[in-house]
Amino acid sequence: MGSVLAGVLQLLALIGALALVHAPAGGYMAEVYSSRRHLRVERWTYRAIGADPDTEMRWPAYLRGVLAFSVAGVLFLYLLQRLQGMLPGSLGFSPVNPAQSFNTAVSFVTNTNWQSYYGEQTMGHVVQTAGLAVQNFVSAAVGMAVAVALVRGFARSRSGELGNFWADLVRGTLRILLPGAVIGALVLVACGAIQNFSGIHEVGQFMGGNQQWNGGAVASQEAIKELGTNGGGYFNANSAHPFENPTPFTNLFEIFLILVIPFSLTRTFGLMVGSVRQGYAILAAMAAIWLGFTALMTAAEFSHHGPALQAAGGALEGKEVRFGVGGSALFAVSTTLTSTGAVDSFHSSYTGLGGGVAMLGMMLGEIAPGGTGSGLYGMLIMAVIAVFLAGLMVGRTPEYLGKKIGAREMKLAACYILVTPALVLVLTAASLALPTPPHSMLNPGAHGFSEVLYAFTSAANNNGSAFAGLNANTDWFNTTTGLAMLLGRFLPMVFVLALAGSLAAQRPVPESAGTLRTGKPLFAGLLVGAILIVTGLTYFPALALGPLAEGLS
Repeated sequence: MGSVLAGVLQLLALIGALALVHAPAGGYMAEVYSSRRHLRVERWTYRAIGADPDTEMRWPAYLRGVLAFSVAGVLFLYLLQRLQGMLPGSLGFSPVNPAQSFNTAVSFVTNTNWQSYYGEQTMGHVVQTAGLAVQNFVSAAVGMAVAVALVRGFARSRSGELGNFWADLVRGTLRILLPGAVIGALVLVACGAIQNFSGIHEVGQFMGGNQQWNGGAVASQEAIKELGTNGGGYFNANSAHPFENPTPFTNLFEIFLILVIPFSLTRTFGLMVGSVRQGYAILAAMAAIWLGFTALMTAAEFSHHGPALQAAGGALEGKEVRFGVGGSALFAVSTTLTSTGAVDSFHSSYTGLGGGVAMLGMMLGEIAPGGTGSGLYGMLIMAVIAVFLAGLMVGRTPEYLGKKIGAREMKLAACYILVTPALVLVLTAASLALPTPPHSMLNPGAHGFSEVLYAFTSAANNNGSAFAGLNANTDWFNTTTGLAMLLGRFLPMVFVLALAGSLAAQRPVPESAGTLRTGKPLFAGLLVGAILIVTGLTYFPALALGPLAEGLS
């Protein structure tokens, strides 16, 4: 079987699996977030944290819950790393230094999972499981809670109430992410991923020195890192490591885990607003961008320029031969179009245009389908902008799902789409203008520029993957990427929740002959166009200096 055909068959199998679970998974999540019943374990949790799950919150109270919980998570994870030497199961590793502890704590709490360290040489079992793996669950649940709050903003009227953050957080964790991760971990263990708490083992000589491996609760962390679109690897090689991703089947299964919740949330959205067709329109826009990027990436990596690529059948440098070009390209697109950050190949070794496709996927805001929760609310913000543009074209007050899109709503949406590009471009420019940060670049010229641009694009968009040619374990990059992750996660959430509160307080607008039919294919096309024009072109000059210059040289 040819490598191109193998890649196509993998893509078709993945689409079939996602289509099969879309309706039941989306319906189940809608039921979870709409239910008034509390499970016994949930009631125990609410009692322990002192929360009343039945109290409705307006957007400021909902936001305070998000921020308070996240600040507590950063402090806990920071202290856990600083005290690692005193913890059992530390494998003899010393405490993590302050700058890296801050960066890692912020990274996992913001669902970024950017790692400027070697996982198997830095973190012991307790930090990995009680710290990093726990944040993989709750950071994903926070994103889903914010998305559901925005959906309620569209669904409710004349109340301003968005639900209860603590109830949404606990339900998302216990009813959705935990069962899914258990099933995912069992599949991975059955296929060869490791799951233990063993120590460090000598496994023989390698290039004149002793080679060591340590075990860990890898399968369980791998499952939630993909299902929650987190991305942090137990090992430095991430999902290219055979302990994390043993076979081509597990590679495809992990891509499925990455995409299943973000794509299924469109069904949840449609059910909660009372129109499944609205969910299908959002799904169509997401799927069109994802398929388009997959085709672009695959074409770029299969391009046969030069005798080495012709002999190998594609750009195989930096890719696992177990997965091939097709499987690696599919994984790369799926991680960079979501906020996952897991990698099964070396993105710095991709062709110039292939690396540009990966970067552009993050620059669009990771909304096709995006992260768990963040993809849906990012796409809904772009839908608000799309209906505003349509309203300007026909001279009508823009409306979406029976809610008027006025000056306040547009200001909030505009702030949302401007925050992340500002962080990426300003911090990239500062890193290249100052004398010391460029020393971290492994390569000169356009590729070196791409390394820095990719790092801040990944951090500010809460992706977490790296171009891998940049030494990011310095005080400058640990601090600046940490700030980019914090601001890139929580400033957009402020605007999302403020928009949700504004929409929930409105009276519904009755549909008329002039209302834009947002459940139609025409609107899905308009939405894709708005995303590519409004968001994509923001970064075009930076892309021209990096991956485009490299790819066309």
